Amino acid sequence: MYPSRTSFPTTKVLWLFMVPFVVLSGFLVLRAPNSLVFTFPYLKTLAVYSAKRYTKLEILESGLAQARSSILTGNQLHSDEHYIPSGSIYWNASSFHRSYVEMERTFKVYVYEDGQPPVAHYGPCKSIYAIEGHFIHAMDFSQFRTTDPDSAHVFFLPFSVTVLSKMIYVANSHDWSPMKRTALDYVQSIARKYPFWNRTLGADHFMLSCHDWGPEISASIPNLQKYAIRALCNANTSERFNPKKDVSIPEINLPDGTTNGLIGGPPPTERPVLVFYAGGLHGPVRPILLKHWENKDEDIKVHSYLPKNVSYHGMMRKSKYCLCPSGYEVASPRMVEALYTGCVPVLIKRGYVPPFSDVLNWTAFAVIIPVEDIPNLKKILTDIPQTQYEVLQRRGVEVRRHFEVNWPPKRFDVFHMILHSIWLRRLNIRVHHLDN
Repeated sequence: MYPSRTSFPTTKVLWLFMVPFVVLSGFLVLRAPNSLVFTFPYLKTLAVYSAKRYTKLEILESGLAQARSSILTGNQLHSDEHYIPSGSIYWNASSFHRSYVEMERTFKVYVYEDGQPPVAHYGPCKSIYAIEGHFIHAMDFSQFRTTDPDSAHVFFLPFSVTVLSKMIYVANSHDWSPMKRTALDYVQSIARKYPFWNRTLGADHFMLSCHDWGPEISASIPNLQKYAIRALCNANTSERFNPKKDVSIPEINLPDGTTNGLIGGPPPTERPVLVFYAGGLHGPVRPILLKHWENKDEDIKVHSYLPKNVSYHGMMRKSKYCLCPSGYEVASPRMVEALYTGCVPVLIKRGYVPPFSDVLNWTAFAVIIPVEDIPNLKKILTDIPQTQYEVLQRRGVEVRRHFEVNWPPKRFDVFHMILHSIWLRRLNIRVHHLDN
């Protein structure tokens, strides 16, 4: 069914058709439980209709059909690459590898040049929201960027919710309407100037936000929440995050804008602390955690505030397991901090979709504990055999390449994993002309 109309001008030239999410027996491309399953029904290439003159859009969609087919048929890949995905940290390593290589061969992103810094084309590169700025700036120099919108598979809306919160929001006013109007005005100006938003109602467009308010700001823009791809740190299904079209991205704290000094830690045999957590007492989950475990057990180092002269990252490097509970929102930099330091992350959240979980099997390198099981935390973790813990820890070291921030970006790092997640969503829509 054609999506509902918006107040934006419409050209009425294209129809958006969502490819059904179906399981093909015996073959899954990329799989995550309770999330979407990426399978691509074979689409005939345009060569079948040799008598017709094809539009740029039809040629673009034909290329995507060929990419889907290549991912499904399992064509042999060259083995001379520096890194080849393998092992149980992936749901399907070979399918992910084929998809990633197809992305490198095919994927093109058009970045709208409209808008002035700092609201657009700018974002923080230091702090817990650093992924916003790093992604925006990396796109400026990326091989995936195209200056030809007719050759683009997706269109990036490069505004920063974090900057909106700092430049436009009046502290303690609790009035988000100026931020919402600014974001809406930006998208509406794009819709008036270019045909691309209106032809798909935004389904081949994406935004990226690591700020807690990203979901709420995006929800104020017609069809951005409903159809567009939203890459969000705050990937909470109870707050309208839709894993079938939205992308969960990691929250990464970069105090000086780099990962210098953040990555690395001792082996499993040199970690005397069983469990570590330190963080503010806010949100619905952390009070439960601290009530049961703060200063209650020598093996469970849980603090609302760290004691003086105790290093936060030093404690992570001494610990086997690092707790990652929700705060006010589900996103937290602790998961990546744990992976960086070689500590096995323990996720305690409700409604959270972990980053890149279409590809990554989080249960292979992390422990996931329901909030209701917080009183049983020690028993759950001590029941994990030492050999299994060492496997979890080793896999965490393996998987952290996908969460590393590099400049310039490197293959399979966090910038490319975000792009790959967006690539997957684009593979699952098909755009064609109404008269076809």
